[in-house]
Order: sequence, then C-alpha cells, then structure tokens
Amino acid sequence: MAHPSSHRQREESFVRRGLWGGATVLALVAGLAPGAVAVAEEQRAPAPLERLFDNRAISDDAAPGEADFDGSGSSLSAQDLAAAGWTPGRSLSVDGTRLRLPRTGPGERDNVRADGQSVQVRGRGEALSFLVAGTGGDASGAGRVRYRDGSSSAYRLTAPDWRSGPLATKAVALPHVNTADGQLAEKARLYVVSVPLARGREVASVELPRDPGAADLHVFAVSVREPARGWTGSWSASASGYTAVGPWTDRTLRLVVHTSAGGPRVRIQLANTFASAPVRIGAASVAVQGAGAGARSEPVALTFRGERGAEIPAGAQVFSDPVDFDVPADTNLLVSFHLPGTVSAAPVHSQAIQKSYVSEGGDHTGATDAGAYTSTISTWPFLAGVDAGGDEQSVVLLGDSITDGVKSTPDANRRWPNVLARRLLDQDGVPAYGVLNHGISANRVVTDRYPGDGVSTDTGGVSALHRLERDVLAQTRARTVVVFEGVNDVRWGAKAAQVTAGLREIAARAEERGLRTVAATIAPCEGEALCTAAADAERQAVNEWIRTSGIYDAVLDFDAVLRDPEHPTRLLPAYDSGDHLHPGDAGLAALGESIDLGLL
Repeated sequence: MAHPSSHRQREESFVRRGLWGGATVLALVAGLAPGAVAVAEEQRAPAPLERLFDNRAISDDAAPGEADFDGSGSSLSAQDLAAAGWTPGRSLSVDGTRLRLPRTGPGERDNVRADGQSVQVRGRGEALSFLVAGTGGDASGAGRVRYRDGSSSAYRLTAPDWRSGPLATKAVALPHVNTADGQLAEKARLYVVSVPLARGREVASVELPRDPGAADLHVFAVSVREPARGWTGSWSASASGYTAVGPWTDRTLRLVVHTSAGGPRVRIQLANTFASAPVRIGAASVAVQGAGAGARSEPVALTFRGERGAEIPAGAQVFSDPVDFDVPADTNLLVSFHLPGTVSAAPVHSQAIQKSYVSEGGDHTGATDAGAYTSTISTWPFLAGVDAGGDEQSVVLLGDSITDGVKSTPDANRRWPNVLARRLLDQDGVPAYGVLNHGISANRVVTDRYPGDGVSTDTGGVSALHRLERDVLAQTRARTVVVFEGVNDVRWGAKAAQVTAGLREIAARAEERGLRTVAATIAPCEGEALCTAAADAERQAVNEWIRTSGIYDAVLDFDAVLRDPEHPTRLLPAYDSGDHLHPGDAGLAALGESIDLGLL
C-alpha cells in the first residue's frame, strides 16, 4: 500500500483539477480503490468553487506563516482586507457584478489555482466576472463556459500579478504583503476581470483556464454579471481621480445632475472607486431640482437592500433599491446622500461644469428647502450613475475634456452629449436611447494620468483602455460606445501608432461584448501651446486610420465639423472657446447636431 502522504498529495491534485469529488477523496483517504466512483467522477461534474479551494492566500498579521499565496511564503493581510471592508463571506459589487468573498478565515483555503476545474455557476448575463490575481507574474489561460442548452463558448482570462499588476485596473489594493520574515510595506492587489458570455443563454458551469504558464492564476470568486433589465442609463459620470475633500463630517451632499432618458422608476449608483477604505452612506434621496439646492417637491427616500444606508467597501459600488419616482427626461435632479462619518478624500468627477451643494451638519436628505445647504462644490463625489425605469438601451460616450463639456457654459447643460440626448428625445426615427457621458478632462487613450491608487491632485483619470470595463462595458444597458479621444495623447508626445493600437483594442473588446462601436476623428487645435506641427501630424495620421481602417462600425468626422475650411489645422473661430483646443457652446452644439442618429 502506498504511503498515506502520497494519497494526500494525489487527493489535493485531483481536487484542485476538479477531477474527483468528495466521495472519491474519502475512498483515497481510506486507502480504497476508487473503482466506479472515479469512473463516474472523471467526467468532472461541476462543483461549487469553495469545494475546489487548494491554496491559502490570506494570513493573520500575527501568524503570517499560516498562508503561502505565491509559493515563497508571502500572503495577503487579513487585517488589511478587513480595513478595506473586504471581510470573509461579504457580498460586494464591482463593475456591476455581485461577488461573494470566500467565507474562510486567515490561514484556511480561500482560492483555487486554475487548472481546468469545472465550477458550478448559474445565471444569464452579458459577462462572467472573476475575482483573481496572478502569482509569479501575470497569469493567462483559456477556459470554457458551458450553457444549460448544451452549447459552450471559449474565453481567455488574464489575472495580473498580485504585486506588480497595474494599480489602474485593480479592484482593491492593500498596503502590505505578509511574509514569514515580517510585513512588507508593499502594495498587494486583487482584480475583478470579466469575459464575455453568449447573450440569452443560461450558464450551467465554467471550466477554469488551463496551463497559465509559469505563473499561477488564482480564483477567489466567480459570478455572472446580470443584465439591468427594466432600466435605461439616464446619467453617469466617470471617477477621474481620488482627491482630498472637505473634510466632511456629518454632512449631506446634494449633487445636481441632468437626465437624458426618463421613466417611472429610479435607482442610483454610488461608487467608492480607487479608495482604500470603506465609506458609510447614512441616507439618500432623489428629487427634481427647484431653485439652487431647493427641491421642486419633497425628496423621495432611497434604500439599499432594504436599509436606509449602506457601507461601500473600497473599490466597490452600491445600487439603491428601485423606487417609484417620475424621472423627467432632460431635467436636473437633486441626488442627496448623508455622510455620517468623516470623509477627507473621495473619488470625484472633477469637471462637473455644474454647481452642487454641501450642507451644514446633519442628515438633510429629506429637506425640500435649500436652507441647510450653505456651501457649494463643482465636482461630483461618489455618485456614478442614475438609471430610469425603461426598456431603451444606452449610448456611452468615451472621451476627454471636449466630451466632458469643459469651456461650455456652467450650469447650462450645453455639452455635446446633452445636445445629442435632446435630439434623441425629439424624434421617433430611432429609439430614445439613454446618453451616458464618460468624458474626463485631460484623459488619454493609452496612458494613465491618475495612477489609479492613492490621494492625488491629478484628475485626468486612468487611460481609456484601463477604464473601459468600468466606464463602458459595465454601464447600464450599454448598446453603443462612441470613442472621441486621442488629442491629449498626441499633444503629450504619443505616436499615431500607439493611439491607433489603443483604439483598435477598445473596438475589439467592445465588439467582443456585443456593443456597436463608433469612432470620432480628433479635432484640430493649432494655436494651443502643445499642439505643435509634430503633434498635428500624428493627429492627422490617427484620423486617417479612423476614416479608412474599417475597424469601427461607423465614423463621426468631428474634425470636419469643427475645423476652419480656410485653415484646417485650426478650429473654426466661431466654434473656438478662445483657447484653440476646446470648442465653446456653438462648437459643442455643432458636434451634437452633426451626428447621424441612425449610426448609433
């Protein structure tokens, strides 16, 4: 008979690979021949993920030797995870997918090293999301999704390395790495990575990737991102950075946002993007704006999973429960939420081009009058989206400051996305899609301005490539993405080939998820300090590629709309805000009016 230790080694190997289940393991441990049990279970019947856990990634700071995530004795800190709000068994939402963290304690098996195991997963949706990290480098491998109708689809999953992967795409970053020799002041990361599903089919199981190379691909959780049935995206904004605020203690924020589509119900999304600690929301409400911070009628209270408030873990988001509320189209709303604790830094959208309000102390979410709101802000902290009840899909506009509305008249909603939204509402030739503005001032296609972690004064956002999942693919009922970026890349020295490679990747990833793709040519900017002749040459090369490559489903020639026919490298003077880079109200209106709605 083989030595008992050899049985244990075989047991862990087969459980990790998902070949044998519990009955076979018991047979092996008892020293019995698996026989017919092994024959049956070699078909790799799907098992819950937690039954396949074979690795210990998380240790208590007082006993770091109880876990070995990477094979060299290093691990994640349980205390750091708790400080971020990532506690065992907690269900949290990242990029629109609800994932449940392992219900295990420090030093217990809490993840599986992917090697073709078959995992029970249920649901219908547009994507499958994995909570993952690589060890020994970025880990990549091919897997397969199996559906209830007997069909299947292949996918490829890459898990960035837990110590060296990009901070810009991490779900959460922790301040330490535990080792047997002590704690290192080094960032550890976990990632949520999504892959496409066949739309309309019900998932039955998932085969994890095989052969990730020299690295190990660790999976902590997996779940289907379910579609937002019955909702239309009416308003949203990107987190452009994580900045110092206030500090606010026991204050209510009353943010002013402008709808596109309307409907009979509402929900909001609050996000703690880029954060390292949770934030507590004490209460929230929504109302139609009257004058200033005053509501037209009594605000309607919102709940979160039946509670008045919610805690948002670092890097996560919460959606309010659906509530009956007539969301008017093309109208300003007041979204109010109480911050009962002290908030000294927050994820913000920096260029709101809209005045919002901060109260004196206390919960003033239910106030109709403006009396308690004694100060103003020009950013949108925490608020990531407003959805209206409806059946229409959404058009997502991925852009930079021109899409953001910089140099448009403040508080007037004259951004070109607002113009487009009004045109959609005023016609019946195509559906009145929701319009979601994901422009970020100073944003680039291929380079991060904000690094994606920590408090910073830079609010240029992570690159369009790094924010694509959160700001486009995970948006409510996204149908079409319009990409209007690249001028900041070439102004800061990027070559056309770099920009077009990024635009090509955006198109490929969006089309993989079933989105229609539209690219807009880059507008001229001669006369602005960084718009040199060399930069313009790169701009024109990018535009030539956009017009002729055929990579995108449609092209909007914004360059042709805005340029001066007598001096094509400059903005038409009537459209120039005065800085030679940003169109003013007239130029933004021209962009919005130029779009063939049938291309969306």
